[in-house]
Amino acid sequence: MSFRYIGSKARVVDAILERVGKPNGGMFIDAFSGTGAVAVAASNAGWPVLVNDNLSSSAIMSFARVISEEQVAFTHFAGYENAISALNEASPIRGFIHREYSPASADHCDVARMYFTEDNATKIDGVRKVIESWAEKSLVTKLEEKLLIADVMGAANRVANTAGTYGCFLSKWQRQSRDQFTLTPRALPKLAPPASMSIGDVSNISCTPDDTVYLDPPYTKRQYAAYYHILETIALGDEPLVKGVCGIRPWQEKASDFCYKVRAAKALNNLIQSLPAKRIFLSYSTEGHVAISELENILGNLGKVETCELDQIGRYRPNRAASEAGSLVGEILFCLEKRPQKGRAAA
Repeated sequence: MSFRYIGSKARVVDAILERVGKPNGGMFIDAFSGTGAVAVAASNAGWPVLVNDNLSSSAIMSFARVISEEQVAFTHFAGYENAISALNEASPIRGFIHREYSPASADHCDVARMYFTEDNATKIDGVRKVIESWAEKSLVTKLEEKLLIADVMGAANRVANTAGTYGCFLSKWQRQSRDQFTLTPRALPKLAPPASMSIGDVSNISCTPDDTVYLDPPYTKRQYAAYYHILETIALGDEPLVKGVCGIRPWQEKASDFCYKVRAAKALNNLIQSLPAKRIFLSYSTEGHVAISELENILGNLGKVETCELDQIGRYRPNRAASEAGSLVGEILFCLEKRPQKGRAAA
């Protein structure tokens, strides 16, 4: 994956799966899936996986990483690689991405939004329109459509003129942003455990006492819906009303309580208390809104909890100044065995 995603667990995923263990009859639910690093590791370990995220872009990216070659035959194109080749031949279009997220935006808003070069923006628009047409004509299945959209997001990210997120663009073109937007087929496993996807608020996840739930909530003030707004627009294929220098799509309805210091502890307590699953794993950081000791108290009231220090990793650094002032933060994993709740029969 080419994404620099805030809070990514790519560096500690092996340590997480070591504590999760082997499949035990239930499903592994990655409830805040992000780019799917933990879901992929669980799938590779043999777990049937459900990925969920409140952002369509994240859920689709994650789901594309846990499906198998068998599930996306691309029968109409005689294979996945041929479908990718056809998309790379798509005609450029001066569509929404070109109008709002390339220097062409200066024609109507007096700001040259340098997220993508004009050539790359028109190519993104053209490819996304072809995928939409294929789906409308049933030339691709729902799963195939999601895989291709994930590939578009990955290819767009490789040529984006950003420091890693989409909260703003850079004032000078970076080397990678001048590269040509090109889709590349990913390596898919021939077979994989069953996988499913949901998009929505984490509190609406459907799970059973036998399932294992992994939680990796936001833990700072950064709202993912704002930081990754362009990927969300590519995923949805819509044309929202965007404003401001950076053209951020409306995101307030996706705002997370976990990103607010005064709400985070209560939100975590309510979420974990509401989940029927007996085994819950919670990733958190020593720089998070909720103190580690407070989380231990919250979880201790719900069952038997073990606190595991996984590693120290570099704080997210969006620019050179932040890199020079950077420090290490601790990655913590809480392993909870919940007690049966009052009013709920023991499984």
